[in-house]
Amino acid sequence: MKLRLLTVLMVTLAIIACKGPQKESAPGEKFGKEITADKAISFDDMITQISGQDSLRTKFKATVESVCQAKGCWMNLVSSEGVNDPSIFVKFKDYGFFMPLDIAGKEVIVEGVAYREVTPVDELRHYAEDEGKSEEEIMAITEPKEELKFMADGVIVL
Repeated sequence: MKLRLLTVLMVTLAIIACKGPQKESAPGEKFGKEITADKAISFDDMITQISGQDSLRTKFKATVESVCQAKGCWMNLVSSEGVNDPSIFVKFKDYGFFMPLDIAGKEVIVEGVAYREVTPVDELRHYAEDEGKSEEEIMAITEPKEELKFMADGVIVL
């Protein structure tokens, strides 16, 4: 019961956070905690390092595959080397910052914690709606999904 209530609360917070105006991105723009590009590893190296672990504090470079089109409250990242599987779902610490809506295809450096989590169906449907997917695509989501996720402290748009 407590887990269900927590899940409903998290989804509600995600829905509330995904509303509001947004600006366009600028190269070199930073969001969240002040970070630098120094010692950032590749997406592929991060995937290798987290293999077999529940979580990993790291800083890596990746390509933005998609961004929440409601407010920029999440993004999906993929390998900058053109490998699109796997991807990592990124949220921002304490909903303290959001990403510009126009950064799909751009490279970023993110710093924070990578972790594994099972995402419930209602939350997956919410993210599909934020991404602009059709009602048919949204309703086709019927199973929870174990995902690699990332809680970003800071982001640099390259």
